[in-house]
Amino acid sequence: MLLSLLLVIAVPAFFWIRQKRRAAQSAAQLAAEGWLPPERQNTERSFPDPEADAVVAALARGDWQPAAQALAATGTDWERRSALVGIVAGEAAKDDAWLRAWEAARPGDPAAAVVKASAKVTVAWDIRGAAWAKDTTAEQFAGFHRMLAEAREDFDRAVSLAAPEDPTPYAAQIALYKGLGAPHEEMRKLWAEVTARAPYHFGAHRSALLYWYPRWHGSDELVREFAWGAARTAPPGHLMTLLPLLHWHDHLDDDAPDVAYRSVDLTIMVDAALMDVAACRPDHPRLAEARHFLAFILTTQERYAEAVEQFRRVDGHVGAEPWAYAPEPAEAFCQVRDAAIAGARR
Repeated sequence: MLLSLLLVIAVPAFFWIRQKRRAAQSAAQLAAEGWLPPERQNTERSFPDPEADAVVAALARGDWQPAAQALAATGTDWERRSALVGIVAGEAAKDDAWLRAWEAARPGDPAAAVVKASAKVTVAWDIRGAAWAKDTTAEQFAGFHRMLAEAREDFDRAVSLAAPEDPTPYAAQIALYKGLGAPHEEMRKLWAEVTARAPYHFGAHRSALLYWYPRWHGSDELVREFAWGAARTAPPGHLMTLLPLLHWHDHLDDDAPDVAYRSVDLTIMVDAALMDVAACRPDHPRLAEARHFLAFILTTQERYAEAVEQFRRVDGHVGAEPWAYAPEPAEAFCQVRDAAIAGARR
């Protein structure tokens, strides 16, 4: 009896110890190959962005000038300008003392104006929260709509101050229109302003895709029309082929069988997105997000070698979908990445 009891205790312990040793060996091998562990993953960025990091650090000290300089330096790179406006506005939503100083020092600065308007939209969504409407209080809705009304006035001013060719104050309003529940006709007018200035602005397309979802203000037919229309008409290198792929994944049931990831339709979408990513300019501010998403999808498709290629290009920065939805983004990233690496070794 005693021997049996010892075996009951010892056998699971043996396998647990062996599993821990294998995990340690695997971690050591990954480290030797240059892969970073969860604790060394940056969860704020999808790619290394020293300029954005320096801007955020300066804003934390109350210094707005690096932000103004960085935005001025974007020139006509509208993707980069929109991305920086989003980062700076996110900081203003936390504390806008430096933004008020910026406006006082440079009245009529178009960059400050669009940052202010965008920050109010961020604050509005923070007030509302991420809960379903039935779980959101009347006070939250009141604050939400009050801030959106203020943001709309600020956007009118930002548009009046912006260069005529700048799509940024129009693209930034898409989240406002989603929150306000703007009618389709109003959204289409706004979209015409965006695309007249930047027909293949991926950031704007990604934001508009959400507006057309059935759970917001569109329908299955409208969102498919929007996603596939952009994917079919955009030249290679503008990442528009990601839109149908993102829509497919967003509408996939959580309990969908693994076979769903190996369908012919999905494979065609993934292959198109891979070609789009290969043709994209290396400094595109949304390229890393595309790589993160493709790395995940490729792993689920058991296309491990291709997944590893994407993971290798983004390892170290995990502030992107789908990891951002996980409670521990770095752990989620590394778990899927390590599965892809193990699969590629077999």
